[in-house]
Amino acid sequence: MEMSTGQALIIALWVALVESRILLGGATTNLRFSPMMTGLVCGIVLGDVGTALKITAAIQLIYMGVFAPGGQMPSEPCVAAAIAVPVALLGGMDPKAAVAVAVPVGLLGGYLYQFRLFVNTFINRFADRGVEKMNEKEISRAAILYPFLISLVLFAPFMFVALKFGAPFIANLVNANSSSLVFHVLTVIGGGLVAIGIAVTVYVIGKKSYIPFFLLGYFLTITLSSLNITMLTYAVIGILIAAIFVLLKNEAVTESEGGQ
Repeated sequence: MEMSTGQALIIALWVALVESRILLGGATTNLRFSPMMTGLVCGIVLGDVGTALKITAAIQLIYMGVFAPGGQMPSEPCVAAAIAVPVALLGGMDPKAAVAVAVPVGLLGGYLYQFRLFVNTFINRFADRGVEKMNEKEISRAAILYPFLISLVLFAPFMFVALKFGAPFIANLVNANSSSLVFHVLTVIGGGLVAIGIAVTVYVIGKKSYIPFFLLGYFLTITLSSLNITMLTYAVIGILIAAIFVLLKNEAVTESEGGQ
């Protein structure tokens, strides 16, 4: 599989739009913090949505345990997915190994986003001037247009060069060394990063009383793996179990209040 100039340009522009936070208003924040939609876009552009989403699902598990204090992330999920998914598709890489590629790329994207925020500080003078003059158009330009243009200038060329020239190079390297010790190590590291992401999420949002539900889901996926049950089916089962739990809990509370 080859990546054309048009494909690289479309993905690069998508990343620039997401990182500018202008696309779909506040929804762009979720697009930036989650790699799933970027993985879908990469799959559509490269013509292999199914494989792209499998790879992105592995990357998503890492960012389940990553938080963004003040809106700043140590690693940019959108950038990570936009590079790792094409690399994995072009090189036939295992999703776990793709995770190991996504992490350093995401770190570079994080530095670029920080530089974007630094450049945005120079835009404040235009906003201040607009406030002094009560000029709504100038305030809008300083708050929306100028930051968008800065993001476009920073991310679009960076992503285009990385996708057009970097992704094929890494993919060829993977094809030539896929059975080597290095890529075996990458696969193991990728699996470990996924486990860390899940563990951090459970630690932060999990209550001890809810741990049995997590263990139930884990052992169900292990014991029923031979049945090739889809993730959607597991999601429906999880919703039903959660609904039953809530109903039983509400009934117990109602009976307790009635007894009093």
